[in-house]
Amino acid sequence: MNQTEKFWGLIILIIVILGYVIPYTFLSDVTKWYGSFLIWSILALITIVANYFLTTDWSDEE
Repeated sequence: MNQTEKFWGLIILIIVILGYVIPYTFLSDVTKWYGSFLIWSILALITIVANYFLTTDWSDEE
C-alpha cells in the first residue's frame, strides 16, 4: 500500500465518521429527515470521487 492509497483510505474513513457525527450532533435539532439525507448524499458523492481516485492506478500495477 503506497502513500496515495493510505491518503484516500484515510479520507474515506473520515467521511464515514462524519456520516455519523454530523447528523447526530449538529443536525440533531432538525426534525425533518431530509437534513440528514442531504448530508449523507453529499458524503456519498465525495466517497465515490475518492474511490475513483483510489482505484485509478490499480490497473497499472502488475
